[in-house]
Amino acid sequence: MEIDSRYAPGYIFETSWEVCNKVGGIYTVLSTRARSLQKRYKDRIFFIGPDIWKEQESPWFREDQSLYPSWRDYAFQSQHLEVRAGRWDVPGQPIVFLVKFEQFQESQNEIYAKMWTDYGVDSILAYGDYFESTLFAYATGLLIESFHRFHHLESDNVVAHFNEWMLGAGALYIKKHVPKIATLFTTHATSIGRSIAGNNLPLYDHLKEYNGDQMARQLNMVAKHSIEKAAAKNVDCLTTVSEITARECAQFLGRQPEVVTPNGFEKDFIPKGNAHIQARKRARKVLLAVAEKTVGYTLHRDALLIGISGRYEYKNKGIDVFIEAMHHLRTMPELTKDVIAFIMVPGWISGPREDLQTPHSSFVTHELVDPQHDLIMNQLHHLGFTNSKESSVKIIFVPSYLNGNDGVFNLDYYDLLIGLDVSVFPSYYEPWGYTPHESVAFSIPTITTSLSGFGVWAEKQSNRKGLDDGIEVIHRNDHNQAEVAEEIASIIHDFSLKSVEQIKMLKQAAVRLSDQADWSHFIAFYQEAYGKALHNSFIRLSKPHKLKAD
Repeated sequence: MEIDSRYAPGYIFETSWEVCNKVGGIYTVLSTRARSLQKRYKDRIFFIGPDIWKEQESPWFREDQSLYPSWRDYAFQSQHLEVRAGRWDVPGQPIVFLVKFEQFQESQNEIYAKMWTDYGVDSILAYGDYFESTLFAYATGLLIESFHRFHHLESDNVVAHFNEWMLGAGALYIKKHVPKIATLFTTHATSIGRSIAGNNLPLYDHLKEYNGDQMARQLNMVAKHSIEKAAAKNVDCLTTVSEITARECAQFLGRQPEVVTPNGFEKDFIPKGNAHIQARKRARKVLLAVAEKTVGYTLHRDALLIGISGRYEYKNKGIDVFIEAMHHLRTMPELTKDVIAFIMVPGWISGPREDLQTPHSSFVTHELVDPQHDLIMNQLHHLGFTNSKESSVKIIFVPSYLNGNDGVFNLDYYDLLIGLDVSVFPSYYEPWGYTPHESVAFSIPTITTSLSGFGVWAEKQSNRKGLDDGIEVIHRNDHNQAEVAEEIASIIHDFSLKSVEQIKMLKQAAVRLSDQADWSHFIAFYQEAYGKALHNSFIRLSKPHKLKAD
C-alpha cells in the first residue's frame, strides 16, 4: 500500500519488556520483524528493553559503546538514566537501548499520583509485575524524551511505539511531555479478555455484555486494566494483532483499533531441500529415542508423531482439549498406526529425570516438583492413560523449556518441531497464535481453532476443507469443547491413513500458506499504522493541547 510521504516516519522508537528478553510470543513478534524495519529505516529504528541483566549478560544483546556516547552521558547527567547501547543479535541487527529503572522506585508514588491526576490511571490496588513494568515504562518515556531533545528532532517525524499494558506509562509520559512525537500502542491480548478466559468464564457468547471496568474489579485487575485503557484511549494510533482482539479492544478499552497488525514470521533460518530432510530425520530420531526411554520399551519406527506446545495455559491453549482428543483417538478400533503425542509445555520442574529409562511406563521426561497438583498429569491419570505397549496412543509430557540445554533433548524447539507429522493447537484464547504459524512454516500440517487469530486469518486465505491447505481450522465456542476434541481425533485418524504422496502434498500446502504470512507481506500494516499515528498527531497538534482523564 502507498504511504503518504508527509506521514512517513523519520525515526521510530519501539519498546517492550521482551526486547532482548525472551519471555514469550512478543519476543518473536519484535525480533523477527526487526529485519524488515531495519531494511526500511536503517538505524533509524531503535528498540528499547529493560536492563535486568546482572550476573549474566543477555544472550541476545551485543553492546557497542561507540553508539551515541554523548547522548548517553547527557541522559545520565540530566535524568539519571543508565542506558547501554548495542545491537539486538537477530537478523537485521537493529540498534537497541537497554535501560535501568530501579532508581525510580523512590519516586514510584509520585509517578502514580501524576498518572492519576493526568489520565485517571488507578494504581492503588496494583500488585505483582505492575510495579516493575510501570517503572520500566516510565524510564522508556524519559529515554525517548532525552534522545529527542538532545538530537533536536522537533522538525522530524518521530514515532514511539509501546507494546502491551506494561508500557502504558511510557506512552502516557510521551503524550504529556513530548506531544510532538506520534504515539502507537499495541495490545497483543487485552488483560481483561485473557483474565476472563483464564478464569473459566464464557468470553465469547457474552462479550457484548461485559463491562471492562466492572470485570477489572471482579477479577482484581484494576491497575493493569486502568493503565491499558488509558494508553489505548490516549495514543495517536491503537493497533492489535487480530480481529479477535480488535473486538475485545472495542468492548473493554472503549476504542476500536485503527489498524490490525497481524504477526509475521521470518523463515530464512528454516532448512530447505536436503538439509530439511536431514534435519527432520535427526529430529524424528531424537523424539523417538526420548519417547522410548520415557515409556521403557521399543516403539514402532513409523509411529505418527504429533505435538502441542506453548505456555502452560491449560484451558486457554487448549491443552485439556488436546488430551481429550488423544483419549478419543485411542478408543478408535480402526486406528492401525501407533501415535506418540508430545505435550511440549514448560512446567515447574527440578531438572531432567535421572531414571529416564526404567522398567515401568511413565509420561514425563523431567522431574515435576509437584506432580500431584499438575493439571496435565491429573487429566492423564483421570482418563486412564498408561502408556502401555497395548495402547495405540502414547503421551510424552515434556515440561521443560526446549532451549537446547534441557538435559534430555538438548535441542531447540524448532529443531524438534521439524520432526513432527502433525501439530495441534485447539486454543480457546489465542490473540494470534505463533505455534500454528511456526508449524506451517516448517511444513508441518496443523490443526487449530476459529478462536486463534492465525486460524481466523488462515481461514480467509482458502476455502479448501480439511488439511488440504496445510491447516484445519475447527470451529470453537464457549460450549463445544467435547465436539472439538472428537473432531481433532477424527482428523488425526484420517491423516494416519494417508499415503506418503498425499502427506507430501499437505506439507507443501502448509509452506505455501506460511509464505503469505511472512513479514514481507505483513510489514505494510505497520507502515500504515505509523502513517495513521503521524496523521492523527498532526490533527491533535493543530488543536489546543488537552489531557484526557477518562
